Amino acid sequence: MNGLRKEIAVCWTMCYKVNSSRIHEFNRSPSRQMVFSFFKKQPPEKKMVARPAAAPRARDERGEALGQAPDDKPAAAAPVGLLRADLPFATPVSKIEGQPLDLSEFVFSEHAHDIPIEVEIDPVDAEAEEAAMLFANGQDSAVRSLLENSTRSYRSGPGERLWLMLFDLFRLTGQKAPFEALGIDYAQSFEKSPPGWRDTAVAAPVHAKVVGSVLFKGELTGDNDAGFTAVRQALARNPRLRLDLSKLRRLDAAGCQWLLDLLQQAHKDRREIELLGRDHLAALLDPLIMPGRTENQACWLLKLEVCQLRGQLEAFEDLAVNYAVTFEISPPSWEPRRVMEAEPPPLVLAVADQLVTEAYVIKGDVKASRFTDLPAYAEANDPVLIDCAAVTRMDFLSAGALLNILTMVKRKGRQIIFRHPHYLLAELFRVVGLKAVAEIVLARN
Repeated sequence: MNGLRKEIAVCWTMCYKVNSSRIHEFNRSPSRQMVFSFFKKQPPEKKMVARPAAAPRARDERGEALGQAPDDKPAAAAPVGLLRADLPFATPVSKIEGQPLDLSEFVFSEHAHDIPIEVEIDPVDAEAEEAAMLFANGQDSAVRSLLENSTRSYRSGPGERLWLMLFDLFRLTGQKAPFEALGIDYAQSFEKSPPGWRDTAVAAPVHAKVVGSVLFKGELTGDNDAGFTAVRQALARNPRLRLDLSKLRRLDAAGCQWLLDLLQQAHKDRREIELLGRDHLAALLDPLIMPGRTENQACWLLKLEVCQLRGQLEAFEDLAVNYAVTFEISPPSWEPRRVMEAEPPPLVLAVADQLVTEAYVIKGDVKASRFTDLPAYAEANDPVLIDCAAVTRMDFLSAGALLNILTMVKRKGRQIIFRHPHYLLAELFRVVGLKAVAEIVLARN
């Protein structure tokens, strides 16, 4: 009996050692860590560390994880609510857990440069641009067809500029009959007077010519030394000079003599002075010219010069007879070759004091011009006045050259003014972007 008790005691001792060893190994194994983690408990020898919440498992999965039968009640409280697998319309749960979205590296800007943005184009702008480009390329028949269709579509409002472009096309190409017919339709559509016809010969293809333009400073009187000195200096720099007298308010015989001397000296030096504001000058001269009184002889001679330049033969002959009777000397002779073409409109300046200002003048049919002398002119003048009144046509390459030069001029803070381009040319300037750097003063109709 005692022997049996000893054997039982030895068996219990061996079982205790084996179980103690297995328990010790279990405490260090990952399985023990998994069990404590599943029941939200931490091993006593480690601190609690926050872990991401686990997705709830299906009922049978929880039972198998705990080593229980599927129908056994789990030792811990189950999550409250329906499981996703219990919903008949639920989408399958992915077994791969994705990383949470991190939006910290996204940059939200105002413009998405890689995504084209459709901008609504004004149909009037589109047709005006197309007509301007066709005209610059010399396709006059296509321009006429396009603009005539446009005038049938736009009979009020912003479409008026398409009509004005068509007027300029007819004028520049010498088509008077369709010009007048368009004027009747224009008056009915817009209920105002149409542009007037101006005789303009179709210019031969020439390169741009630089003509200096000077607005006469002060009055045309004998004591205005500064005004005449400025004209002489401008004439020395420009073999062809336009002298604008449209701002004069007063003149006398001494001032008229000064001007006559300038004109005669320019002729001897093979230089040319074109007088602007001739009608205004003639109106100032008339009160000083009195037949029978031998006064203001220089005023008589200057009035004869104005009649000569304006091509007024009958007025010239009448005045010449009165001059011969009054001063008892022979008057100047009529010279048909000295009759000047119709003068352009007077200068329009953006300065309040109306100082002497020269203009960079472009004339004729301009093709492939680089305007190499324009930077030097712009460097010496502010505002930079570019006279386009005598331009018949300009190609796209020349307009682009103007933009390149004037963009650099604008960066220096100078004011830039395009004076009196016709409507087809003004639209070309808008197409190439010149409107962004310069003010465009359209020609008056």
